[in-house]
Amino acid sequence: MKILLINPPSENELHGNNPSIIEEERGYNPPLGILYIAGYLEKHTNFSVEVLDTQADEIGYDHLKDRIRAKLPDVVGITAMTFTLIDVIKVINLIKSIRPEIKIVLGGPHVHIYPEETINIPGVDFLVLGEGEVTFKELVENIDNPSRLRSIPGLVFKENSRVINTGARPLNENLDSLPFPARHLTPVQKYSSLMARRIPITTMFTSRGCPYRCTFCDRPHLGKHFRARSAMNVVDEMEECVKLGINEFLIYDDTFTIDRQRVIDVCDEIKRRRLNIGWDIRARVNNIDNDLLKKLKEANCERIHYGVESGNPEILKILNKGITIDRVRTTFKQTKEAGISVLAYFMIGCPKETRKEIMETIAFAKELKPDFVHITIFTPFPATEIYKMGLKDGIIKEDFWREFAKNPVPGFQPKCWEENFTREELQELIVYAYKSFYTRPSYILRRLTHIRSIGEFKRMARAGLKVFGMKS
Repeated sequence: MKILLINPPSENELHGNNPSIIEEERGYNPPLGILYIAGYLEKHTNFSVEVLDTQADEIGYDHLKDRIRAKLPDVVGITAMTFTLIDVIKVINLIKSIRPEIKIVLGGPHVHIYPEETINIPGVDFLVLGEGEVTFKELVENIDNPSRLRSIPGLVFKENSRVINTGARPLNENLDSLPFPARHLTPVQKYSSLMARRIPITTMFTSRGCPYRCTFCDRPHLGKHFRARSAMNVVDEMEECVKLGINEFLIYDDTFTIDRQRVIDVCDEIKRRRLNIGWDIRARVNNIDNDLLKKLKEANCERIHYGVESGNPEILKILNKGITIDRVRTTFKQTKEAGISVLAYFMIGCPKETRKEIMETIAFAKELKPDFVHITIFTPFPATEIYKMGLKDGIIKEDFWREFAKNPVPGFQPKCWEENFTREELQELIVYAYKSFYTRPSYILRRLTHIRSIGEFKRMARAGLKVFGMKS
């Protein structure tokens, strides 16, 4: 059996309400979801497995058709996110036009939230719910045995026009048992990032599940139960990547620092093996301290991403962040004193927010002096508490995400929270926020003094030109 896993083009990706600045310049990231599937299939089956990352290889739809026709797989797996659904459907239609017998399998957060709507999309044969490694393997092993498929947890498919949902598979409690993502099946040299000091880069997950209860969070398919890989297993993967020529890592865990001792063990193991790498993490301001920062710095952790979201205490309560303004100030000061760069995430247009609170957030971003900020217009994502609250309170007039899932058409634009602002007003404010942060002479001078290579300078310059050219 020939299996092809596709990261679809992003020509029709829903960018929501946010002007692209840093995101465009981050480069391409490895599609970890399908790479985990590929690695698992390679270890546990004898099937032929290929990965096609159309974004990194810059393959448009015309050439994609030629690639698929040349490979003629039996099964195609595609990760489906709500924001990429239009492109996913275009790929499905393209595949079925080549050979209708090819089985299409979708996985990812969108199918977990909207299984019935997704299985009814023409051309979709199967859905894999939640974590997909084991379910996908069992599916392809039994794809021609309908009676067996009913006993495989985590599947959705149709039988005589009737939707069969076998229910969720229990979450994997032993992440060390999973093979590493099959990066060797991708163009590893093509992955890069604006903030990285080395090329190529890769992304990594060292844990799954987030125990925090932020009302805007949108990762229901991974659960709220925190499950972590061992420090030895994490550094083993880093070492394997180094052998592929990769020396920079973007750790994509929601919160890397939940288990303090594990962080220390990872740092100690990197140092023990003398790995010449750079890496960054995502952390909360309230579960990091000076001693941990020292450990991270010694292991050459170069950047920490903090989700601040707002500079107003009342807005933070609505978002259920569980942090204080004073703690944000302290942690940013400690991180910079430790010699680690900082990226801060902010949102504007949150529930109950007025212009006064937005200006407080912009001022707070400048006060903190992070190396980078990523500011977005708040978008209520499907299945989040805040989306449910908006529907209940009438701020959101209809379940627009479900309607889009039922009828995904090009041109759809996600709603923002139009309680106190129109979309146009929020777009004007976000342009102001970006320009007021990134065009300050003090910021530009500080960034220039930190650039270490001509490649880094070019990436910064491109991003800078986008900021100066932004229009609301």
